Amino acid sequence: MKIEPYLFFDGRCEEALAFYKTALGAETTMLMRYKDCPEPASPGMIPPGSENKVMHASMRIGDATVMCADGVMGDKNKFDGVSLVYNAKDGAEADRAFAALSQGGAITMPLGKTFFSPKFGMLTDRFGLGWMVILEQ
Repeated sequence: MKIEPYLFFDGRCEEALAFYKTALGAETTMLMRYKDCPEPASPGMIPPGSENKVMHASMRIGDATVMCADGVMGDKNKFDGVSLVYNAKDGAEADRAFAALSQGGAITMPLGKTFFSPKFGMLTDRFGLGWMVILEQ
């Protein structure tokens, strides 16, 4: 059994996909817009002007799948209480991923040595999504 995160980006999904591609090398493996849905939406389900927004997308980050969408625009999505963990394979990768993810975001705990890892740090990216970058030994 796998558990995979599904993230809602409050109308900024396409921007998020581009950001994670640049920051982490994420690959968008599927993207469907509301206008491409094979079944018509119930009246009032799609806000006017949202036809080109992302109804569903999937991306690969390393060997992980993260699914995402624009969500219901106007509902300010919050990622409170949730963080994604990026397991770096070496110190240089940890440094690069941490710096890239923190662009436009906020560092919660600078990347540094801890009792459980030679490199660990926490941040909130520009979309409000929490990340933990760790170098496991």
